[in-house]
Amino acid sequence: MASEPDRALVERMMGGDERALAEVYDRHGGPAYSLALAIVGERADAEEVVADAFGQVWRTAAQFDPSRGSVAAWLATITRTRALDLLRSRRRRARALERAARADTDGLAAPLGAADAPDRGVQRQDARRLVTRSLAELPEPQRRVIELAYFGGLTQTEIAAELQEPLGTVKTRMRAGMEKLRGSLAGLLAGGEA
Repeated sequence: MASEPDRALVERMMGGDERALAEVYDRHGGPAYSLALAIVGERADAEEVVADAFGQVWRTAAQFDPSRGSVAAWLATITRTRALDLLRSRRRRARALERAARADTDGLAAPLGAADAPDRGVQRQDARRLVTRSLAELPEPQRRVIELAYFGGLTQTEIAAELQEPLGTVKTRMRAGMEKLRGSLAGLLAGGEA
């Protein structure tokens, strides 16, 4: 029996046929993995990219347009996009960690001057505790968008994609969460201006 064309397999996937997805994976999983590995450079990351790519293929099978290219080309495009997304995410995470490391060491290695009296370190620790407590008091959806923005380095558009939420919802949660934080940190902010 001749093997079924890729396009027919995608049509079966649109109907929820998981065996069709397995067959597409059997045919194209190797090349997808090779492409992902060439981009991300690490086997575990390449495996994650391929799993994400095939998950997207499953979810978006109805969006496949044969007039725009073959199933193999469609899959390669999805795999490449997922691999580049992973690289961007890594860079954002690395930048956020560098900023956090700089913030943690600011003033610690430098000699103490008049502005950096010993009680300044205590004030920083108190401020850190207050911010952590204030974040913990936020509703989880608001806390999550703020953490993704400020600790993950994501834009609101990227957060919307990550959480699979409308951009307007993300903006509303961000605004509401920041207003609550501003209220709970008002004392700290007022003390810092004195």
